[in-house]
Amino acid sequence: MVSDVYFPRVNGVSTSIQTLRQALAEAGHASVLVAPDYPATLPQAKINVAEADIVRVPGWPIPRDPEDRLMHPRALAAALDQFNPANFDLVHIHTPFLAHRAGVRWARKHGLPCVETYHTLFEEYFHHYLPFLPKAWLAAAARMISRKECDGVTAVIAPSSAMRNTLLAYGVSSPVHIIPTGLNLADFANCDGPAFRARHGIAPARPVMAYVGRVAFEKNLDFLLLVTERVRHNLPDVLLVIAGEGPARASLERAVAKRQLTNNVRFVGYLERRTELPACYCAADAFVFASKTETQGLVLMEAMALGVPVVGLAEMGTKDVLQEGAGCRIAPDDVAGFAQVLIPLLADRVAAQALGAAGKAYAAGWSEARMCEAILALYHTLHPKPVSGTEVARGIIAG
Repeated sequence: MVSDVYFPRVNGVSTSIQTLRQALAEAGHASVLVAPDYPATLPQAKINVAEADIVRVPGWPIPRDPEDRLMHPRALAAALDQFNPANFDLVHIHTPFLAHRAGVRWARKHGLPCVETYHTLFEEYFHHYLPFLPKAWLAAAARMISRKECDGVTAVIAPSSAMRNTLLAYGVSSPVHIIPTGLNLADFANCDGPAFRARHGIAPARPVMAYVGRVAFEKNLDFLLLVTERVRHNLPDVLLVIAGEGPARASLERAVAKRQLTNNVRFVGYLERRTELPACYCAADAFVFASKTETQGLVLMEAMALGVPVVGLAEMGTKDVLQEGAGCRIAPDDVAGFAQVLIPLLADRVAAQALGAAGKAYAAGWSEARMCEAILALYHTLHPKPVSGTEVARGIIAG
């Protein structure tokens, strides 16, 4: 596998890669991941991840995005060229930047099939990071690049029907398969919400809503601040907990101060994934999500798997995840309407727990094992010869 991001860089792509590699290993298949190296000084460096069969490539910091790294092209090519192609059956690419170019080059050089998972709707992202360029121009460029890159691989994986439809609308001619990211349900078997509240000085009876994810402009977090302001009219001590980091944090902190929400919004930064992050979810009476650009919205499933009810917008990829009553309430895309859906759950814990229980049952259908089976079925159709037994164990994917 090849990717321009991976842990300790925390985002949905990193989680998806880790979940897939773990599921493949449990099913008896080997993989190697080539990903950037990160300096120990970054805040997310405290996130621990096993380094088995991971090759790290040095790189440069990216302007306006200090969490990420741009891998050195020559170092990336050298990392791939060290592999014996006879040990691998295909290449799986996870990001459309240098990893895409290098992965496609290596796959073509050695006659291997190449699959790419299209995790991100870049058409809606670029203008946040290149605001000095016209938004329409950036969107057109993103569509052109996406079409060209998707047509350069053997097959494309889209994590939702909305993402597949978007790629087809771009004119992508390569086959596009819908395979969502699965959940490692064992990671969401236990959590201690009361302990999290105690550690952060949150009273047991205080109504809490949580957001977990990248603190980025495209996540529509300004909208959640307005929702918090509206909810406060009914529940003065409501608290929005924001877990994560990102380029929008400073702007959001200024907005919190301007709207006099300092006592109603708390940023807790990155959290250790095995214990602290599940505890943060479970400390909430409801999980809130307003992003309109998600290709799937994995955090929604994580919240449901822990029995936390979700209130969110059904936009883009979240339409495949959110089903009214199955652990969630779908809210309208306006502040007053969103707050109106949210307030009853914050005010009535019995109702919130009942909805959360329904979500837990629903999330069980999104296990990593089921999604891994779909990935493996695709791999088998792409491989130039039947793959079985020791051949698969030798290394079904690489980069």
